Amino acid sequence: MSPHDSPCQTHEEEQLQLSNPQSTGSGDENNGGESHGEKRKRQEIAQSETEEKVDPSLNPYYKTSLCSYFRRNSGSCSHGIECKYAHGEEELRPRPDNTWDPTSERAKKAMKLDYNGDKCEKREEDEIMMTEVLVDDGEGGCLDPELSKCLVHLPRKWNSDNLRNFLSEQGVLFKLAKKKKGMTVGFVTFDRADQLRRASEELEGRSVGNKKIKVADVIPRSYDGKIKSAMALPQNAPQKMASSLDGENAGISKSLHVTEDDDTKDDSSMLDGSSSKAKSARDVVTPLAHMPYEDQLEHKKNSIMQMLKKLTRNARKACPNGVSLPEWILKSREIGGLACNLEGILDSPLVNGYRNKCEFSVGYSLHGKPIVGFMLGNFRDGVTAVEEPVDCPNVSSIACKYASNFQEFLQQSGLPIWNRFKNTGFWRQLTVREGRLSENDADVKNPDGNISEVMLIVQVCSAGFDNEVINSELGKLADAFATGAAANYPPLPLTVLVLQDHQGISNVAPADASLRILPLPNGGSRSEVEAGKNVVEARIHDHISNLQFSISPTAFFQVNTLAAEKLYSLAGDWAGLGPDTLLFDICCGTGTIGLTLAHRVGMVIGIEMNASAVSDAHRNAEINGIKNCRFVCGKAENVMASLLKEYLNGPQKQDELQLPNSSESNDNDITIDNDKDIPMDNVLDINENSTHELDNRKDASGCSENGGQENQSQLQKSSSSEDGRSSIPQFKNIVAIVDPPRSGLHPIVIKVLRTHSHLRRLVYISCNPETLVANAIELCTPSPNKIEKGNKNNRGWRNMSSAGLARHRAKSMPISEPFRPVKAMAVDLFPHTTHCEMVMLLER
Repeated sequence: MSPHDSPCQTHEEEQLQLSNPQSTGSGDENNGGESHGEKRKRQEIAQSETEEKVDPSLNPYYKTSLCSYFRRNSGSCSHGIECKYAHGEEELRPRPDNTWDPTSERAKKAMKLDYNGDKCEKREEDEIMMTEVLVDDGEGGCLDPELSKCLVHLPRKWNSDNLRNFLSEQGVLFKLAKKKKGMTVGFVTFDRADQLRRASEELEGRSVGNKKIKVADVIPRSYDGKIKSAMALPQNAPQKMASSLDGENAGISKSLHVTEDDDTKDDSSMLDGSSSKAKSARDVVTPLAHMPYEDQLEHKKNSIMQMLKKLTRNARKACPNGVSLPEWILKSREIGGLACNLEGILDSPLVNGYRNKCEFSVGYSLHGKPIVGFMLGNFRDGVTAVEEPVDCPNVSSIACKYASNFQEFLQQSGLPIWNRFKNTGFWRQLTVREGRLSENDADVKNPDGNISEVMLIVQVCSAGFDNEVINSELGKLADAFATGAAANYPPLPLTVLVLQDHQGISNVAPADASLRILPLPNGGSRSEVEAGKNVVEARIHDHISNLQFSISPTAFFQVNTLAAEKLYSLAGDWAGLGPDTLLFDICCGTGTIGLTLAHRVGMVIGIEMNASAVSDAHRNAEINGIKNCRFVCGKAENVMASLLKEYLNGPQKQDELQLPNSSESNDNDITIDNDKDIPMDNVLDINENSTHELDNRKDASGCSENGGQENQSQLQKSSSSEDGRSSIPQFKNIVAIVDPPRSGLHPIVIKVLRTHSHLRRLVYISCNPETLVANAIELCTPSPNKIEKGNKNNRGWRNMSSAGLARHRAKSMPISEPFRPVKAMAVDLFPHTTHCEMVMLLER
């Protein structure tokens, strides 16, 4: 057995071998080491022995990249004609997204054409269009596009005063300068054309910090003659939208730096990797829509494979010195460097119009028209143009019709649209949530006909507006939605209309944002009396695995219901469930995972920090007659340790264990975490129509209490001792399923899962494979022999990647048995996008 095959090989020994390849092996390896091409060929031969031989030309990425070894060695490659990379420009094929290898001559010519081509293409490169003016009343009016320039790559922390001071220091004469803090662009207007020309020459390429200023043109939009007079009206005066844009006659539709994902912080991240041409909403929201669905699945599968390889590399680096490498890392060589076997990708049963929740921004198009749709870029980089969602294949026709109804209403509204530059206005966002029929009642051939309930949530900012004017407009809005729904054939479902009042800068409202129901006219779903009740009454219903789920306005629910059924079924199969299983559903939301698997386990413990979602979870358990579920309102990092201790350790007093029955209203049914901060002032209240009473009382945390949801007989099925103490039922099989948000699990939760030895199996469901990799590093890396405390080399941790930070934290992991990745599967919940869910089974 060679050192490479030894399970006792340490991280230090492996590093030594890597630095001195002649010290191990025999034959050619001892005679100077193998070449890069030979090593790559040997790895592919070894991989082919464990995988079924397939035709490489069927891969959509076959011959789409140039062979670097072929170029470095003057036209020779050890793979010959079997090489999966192109040997020269003649063999090179375009990639699935119709782009070329950036190192190829074709890509270089295309890039050169973008910069040095005809005037139209050059203008597209250098111009900045305006969709929302940077105007502050009383500071000199609006910008004149003919005598204005846009400065790009300015520091984000600058405001208008900083920009004016900078221009004065450079000796630039100007009339007006505007800059919004947090953006990278600013606008300057001049008195004369010669001033503009001299300023452009002076500022172009000028260094500010580590960036060079780019001077771009400002292009006016086609507006009617009523705009300037409308802009002179007071900010809060009611204005007809047809003749007023609330001071917004210009803005930015595309920037040289438009980020695709709000999570991206790099200014160089661009919506279009090789071109700054403006993209449509279809390109932004569904970037893979141009590809056949089979190619999309292959693309996502390859992306997940790269994540598994990344996990192996980072876990290898995180292994402490002097500790043997885990067996799964050693065996990764046999499967192409993957941390575990990737068992494929599950497709979505519904490819088009699958989203049951769509959030539409309210703004202006490139031509100044009020639009309800998707924003084309990132506000931080100056992009605020909005485009209709009609060409987005992931949006249902019902959601598009309601967006169109709202857009028509805004044309005549007396209240202004939200201005993202000045943080003023009224109308902000429309959210459409849909509930489908059960599988037994659904019509496979008519997906839209399966939508039986619709909730509309209109987000506004009421600050500074008269209540009488607001109420009048909201009444008109309810009439407009009801009329639009009835005018369609067949009529559109409309269950409830909810108003959300949010005064923050971003449209992402906090959990405690004010909510209220707007009564619908003409026999709408709710009367005015019902509308006066708490917003807990505002809910729709959806179905997963023939279970009915109640969904409140802010509760999380998977956006692709049919694909979620596949996801939860897979998680249950991998979890190895049985009657003696205690299942922890961490980040449970409305309880979908735990409730769909409750019939396969002894008991489910769901943990969720959103109090409204916990209320929905209890209601869902009641609706479906499920008795063996308990839902805990709290942050997982605050309650996990005590829950595991409660169910895995010693007995408790009988009165501590006693659970309420349906007639009791003063005993706890939801476990409360008093340390968390979950302000929910007006979400949870009594549901008078429910067969089970909710307790009025609210804990300081904001979580109310209700009864009758736990399986009392199950929990009391325990032996009683003479001293009156009763133990909680003990389960042989402890399993956890985690479905965290995109940010992943909290480090404390990871530590709790890792250090409780009774937890032998963990199913991780992730909507962000990057954070799954980071969390798996901490869960699967061996503990150090000596925990590092007070690490001095922790400067710059803010700039670490998620995987790098996980490696750093793994060094202080308490001594405990690590998990190992067993297998992984991708589940496509988001067709036409680059995202998919990743499921991984971890065991120890």
